[in-house]
Amino acid sequence: MRKRKTGKTMLVSLLLVLSLAVTACGSGNNEAAEPSATAAATDAAAATAAPTTAPAAEDGLYSIEDFSPQKTNQGEAIEGGTLNYGLVSDTPFEGTLNYTFYSGNPDSKVLQWFDEGLLTWDKDYVFTNDGAATYEVSEDGRTFTFTIRDNVNWHDGKPVTAEDWAFAYEVIGNPAYDGPRYGSDFTNVEGMEAYHAGTAKTISGIKVLSEKQLQVTYIKSTPSLLTGGIWIYPLAKHIFGGMDVAKISASPEVRQNPIGFGPFKVQSIVPGESVVFVKNEDYWRGAPKLDGVVLKVVAPTTVVQELKAGNIDMVDSFPIDQFPDNSGLSNVEYLGMVDQAYTYIGFKLGKWDATNAVVVPDPKAKMANVALRKAMWQAVDNNAVGQKFYHGLRWNATTLIPPSHPEFHDDSNPGVAYDPEAAKKTLEDAGFKMNGEFRTNPDGTPLTINFISMTGSDVAEPLAQYYVQSWKAIGLNVTLEMVEFNTFYDRVGSNGEDDPSVDVYQGAWSVGIDVNPQGLYGHDAIYNFPRYQSDENDRLMEAGISAEAFDVEKRKEIYNEWQQLMVEEIPVFPTLYRAIVVPVNNRVLNYAINDGSGIYLNELALSADKGIAAQ
Repeated sequence: MRKRKTGKTMLVSLLLVLSLAVTACGSGNNEAAEPSATAAATDAAAATAAPTTAPAAEDGLYSIEDFSPQKTNQGEAIEGGTLNYGLVSDTPFEGTLNYTFYSGNPDSKVLQWFDEGLLTWDKDYVFTNDGAATYEVSEDGRTFTFTIRDNVNWHDGKPVTAEDWAFAYEVIGNPAYDGPRYGSDFTNVEGMEAYHAGTAKTISGIKVLSEKQLQVTYIKSTPSLLTGGIWIYPLAKHIFGGMDVAKISASPEVRQNPIGFGPFKVQSIVPGESVVFVKNEDYWRGAPKLDGVVLKVVAPTTVVQELKAGNIDMVDSFPIDQFPDNSGLSNVEYLGMVDQAYTYIGFKLGKWDATNAVVVPDPKAKMANVALRKAMWQAVDNNAVGQKFYHGLRWNATTLIPPSHPEFHDDSNPGVAYDPEAAKKTLEDAGFKMNGEFRTNPDGTPLTINFISMTGSDVAEPLAQYYVQSWKAIGLNVTLEMVEFNTFYDRVGSNGEDDPSVDVYQGAWSVGIDVNPQGLYGHDAIYNFPRYQSDENDRLMEAGISAEAFDVEKRKEIYNEWQQLMVEEIPVFPTLYRAIVVPVNNRVLNYAINDGSGIYLNELALSADKGIAAQ
């Protein structure tokens, strides 16, 4: 990735919006798609300032290439200690604390401390045999035999079993399941669709071979199976096995007393606000070096003060817009990497059919005209947005496979270029004529577009207002509503119900380790929030996980075609690729933010008993 250059002319409207932005503003974490100690400089470690980051270039922009994803250790580890972790958000975390059911990124930041998958992956996102389970694959690539290690136990001491793993598949495949996971990864399991339809009592492709050994047979061998296409999270059958599936996600065992087999145990929860974790002495990798972790929600407006005081040791992700003014904090080291994510503008093109679990496009949807969608993309200058709002640590996005997956991101595809004059012509040619201040539909009826975006920082609304003003500049009447995180995703359809008042929305996606986009844009994906479907999209989705796609060059070709299809059909358009920047207190040892680093949470340690304050 290269740093973007300055010099591009900004729209007057963007400059006006920027003048409203507060310098020390909040987090963009709620875009989709993680108690305090008295601060003191206690020993020599406090006086040793960690390398924070490379300085900005003369143009004021930063490059993520200048950051390391791994913490520089300073000082010697003390015995035990409690780490303080900040989940940066302007809203409570939802509290669905089980991998089978959660949907929001904040909940995943809570989950990571006390639960985990049975398989791990390397830096290339390929499953390894280094996790809590190992696997073998049949010659035809369709049957996987998993063996859970003997010392992998739930926090209540019960062993994690093959029955637990199979039970997770049974719950997700149950028609009463109310979570977001059921989709192509599960329908590829032999017998799953018959089980889901109620015509079979068991899933024929899943066999429990012994207490610790599970066999799963897939209909098709796909390249995605080794890079995230396998469900790796068991569900404790001895706890949930007697429950009505429809009631599990709201149960106290998920909300108040969650269980896992990770390095820490949940000791107490203040719903939506904080969690106290204690070390799991029985953790399969070895007991954690820390005594515990205290997680609390930290407002974007106060996160800098909490970091400076040493009250929190690290955060899930730092507000990029606050970074330049705080890049020199003496008590933290900033870690950074290209995020597996992108921000985007989405267009509502249909509805979700909950009965059949498929997208149903609406050819009469307000945003159904692709020319209208293209013009809205042409009207916004995302290069300028990345530079002015995010100082180069977010940058213009061109396709829906981000550069966090360099093997498949098509960096030769320019997307749609910023050109407001071309946007006006696009609308004129499609029949969207000016009638006074705004344009009408091609049939002459008034056109008002309802746009929702998430709160989360002082920059969030000015940024959304910039988009509104950019669209106004080409004659579109767009109304804006700012919505908090949990409500936002309910309204765009995470619960299967699409709010008819929403026409356009600004969201963000974390793409995970598997490049396969079916989970976000497949016709059977509930996360397909634009409710987009086309035969060509279906064809390319299937081709991307076909036998021919085991040839990496062929898979690149397929996904390049798919990226171009999305540029042409525009159910959504990407706005910004993202860097993740994480400040970590100087007392923290043995920590990294990159996948496949080989550094695990049980290895976290501290060099001082209290957080180090900034000097």
